[in-house]
Amino acid sequence: MDRDLQQQVLRTDVAGMPLEWIGYQDAVRLISLGQVSYSLGRIVYRIHGGINSLTGTQSIVDVNAIIASYGRHPHTHLFSESYTPPLSNKALFRRDQSLCLYCGDQFPNALLSRDHVNPLSQGGQDTWVNVVTACKRCNNHKAGRTPEQAGMELLAIPFTPTHAEYVYLQGRQILTDQMDFLLAHFPRNSRLRKRVEAGRDLLA
Repeated sequence: MDRDLQQQVLRTDVAGMPLEWIGYQDAVRLISLGQVSYSLGRIVYRIHGGINSLTGTQSIVDVNAIIASYGRHPHTHLFSESYTPPLSNKALFRRDQSLCLYCGDQFPNALLSRDHVNPLSQGGQDTWVNVVTACKRCNNHKAGRTPEQAGMELLAIPFTPTHAEYVYLQGRQILTDQMDFLLAHFPRNSRLRKRVEAGRDLLA
């Protein structure tokens, strides 16, 4: 199957909880070791292995977009409702769609920055609910002030993503069946759910 080898595979546990994105090598290893309970979605890779010396047949391993593996993830305890995903600029910018939440324009990541709504110098924390994506111009203008002090309007309220939402934020080139699976694990009132579904409506 001719496909970009950078396409990620979504790994879940047996109960269907999204765990992480893995490459095709790790997916093939799990399949070969008999660690995959079931697979979902389209086949994204067809890997041709060695040739059996007795039968002359070549082994083939099909890798689906989503694979459910046996065993527990080493950090499963972190996926509870109280779990807070690690904060990174990459995930933050994707949460906010690469939009500056002050001027409303979209920028490449190189022109974006992490702004603390309540500045660190005023006791603010470096947490999901106190940071937003801001273009460097707006961030420099706001400086060490709150939006109110700087006379700037915050266009959206920051929020902490759930684990499933964080998996989405970490993904690259997410396929339709992978996105459908992840959306089923988003909270009903998820802001990301509404954003993704609105984007789909525009493409329909």
